[in-house]
Amino acid sequence: MNAHARELADGFDLEHLTPEFYDNPYPTYRALRETEPVKRMRNGSWFLTRYDDLVAAYKNTKAYSSDKKKEFFPKYGDTPLYEHHTTSLVFNDPPSHTRVRRLIMGALSPRAIAEMEPDLIRLVDGLLDRIAEKGKFELIEDFASAIPVEVIGNLLDVPRDERGPLRDWSLAILGALEPVVSSEVATRGNNAVKDFLVYLETLVARRRARPGDPARDVLTRLIQGEENGERLTEKELMHNCIFLLNAGHETTTNLIGNGLVALLHHPEQKRRLIENPDMIKTAVEEMLRYESSNQLGNRMITEPVEIGGIAMPVGTPVTLCIGAANRDPSQFPAPETFDIARTPNRHLAFASGAHQCAGMALARLEGAIAVSHFLKRFPGYALDGEPVRGGRVRFRGFLSVPCRIG
Repeated sequence: MNAHARELADGFDLEHLTPEFYDNPYPTYRALRETEPVKRMRNGSWFLTRYDDLVAAYKNTKAYSSDKKKEFFPKYGDTPLYEHHTTSLVFNDPPSHTRVRRLIMGALSPRAIAEMEPDLIRLVDGLLDRIAEKGKFELIEDFASAIPVEVIGNLLDVPRDERGPLRDWSLAILGALEPVVSSEVATRGNNAVKDFLVYLETLVARRRARPGDPARDVLTRLIQGEENGERLTEKELMHNCIFLLNAGHETTTNLIGNGLVALLHHPEQKRRLIENPDMIKTAVEEMLRYESSNQLGNRMITEPVEIGGIAMPVGTPVTLCIGAANRDPSQFPAPETFDIARTPNRHLAFASGAHQCAGMALARLEGAIAVSHFLKRFPGYALDGEPVRGGRVRFRGFLSVPCRIG
């Protein structure tokens, strides 16, 4: 461990990050794994960077709680953001988490996802047609972000002419999940939750009057509940609709954008994938590992545990660093190498255990179709300016990537 790496680890503070960190956090993550894999933050929380420690936390929902009521109230106060983030699926424990997840998964069965493929291909090819007409394009706005908005809009059966605000609402709400939230960011997030709820009241009322097919329409399924009569409350219904848009939108946008930029930075892997398109599935897994769309998770200790020889009492907050765990050499040989043929690849981009991403099969399908069709159409694509990162630590992606088709 050289002096610079030790300095990175010693100086790391999640609430005071540098521009260099936002640009490339991985040297810091490596330094932490090697010197302080269980790192105490100034605010009293702990930051975990080892793969095995994250897996242990994911699998033990009794000792590592996802419930955020105690943690989020000081951050948000009695606000729409607080209500949303403490009601949605991802920030709840079993049995509430299990009940909501079961309803959502019923509309995300393998058969239902397979039936989405023809529409997804038409969507991607249509976007590529428009890019071909322009020659120069914006990778995120013109392609990566347009795909999940349509897919999630279809899942909830949101009319196409009403999907315009969805991306901005998602970015505002998720932006307020950063470790440090300014009053301006909080205001945008709270306004987005309020606007989204107002819209959903109308959408839900229309769907109650004219239900869709619960095997394909997630909103209808959430409204109707289980055959045994179990239903979501109105608040649970509304906030989990917001969660579905946000979870399916931002992370998939980042997967596609990060993946296509990673290929540009590794031209030998780009050429390899173009020449061997059947490698797309392992390539998508490597994109998920190498530049995880979601880099951080959080848990609250609810039973005394020991992590890396350090006793963690009840009430201790811990941050799970997915971005660091996905480059842990104890799990991934040559972890800093981008290898589209990597196998096995047990990355944690979709978490693990009870909270493993409910929509991961759909995200994989979106990523595979988007990247493979893009490469087939524009094998010579190149940057046409400097990419701009999103400036966030929890969700790693790009705000803009100016490109030309080659």
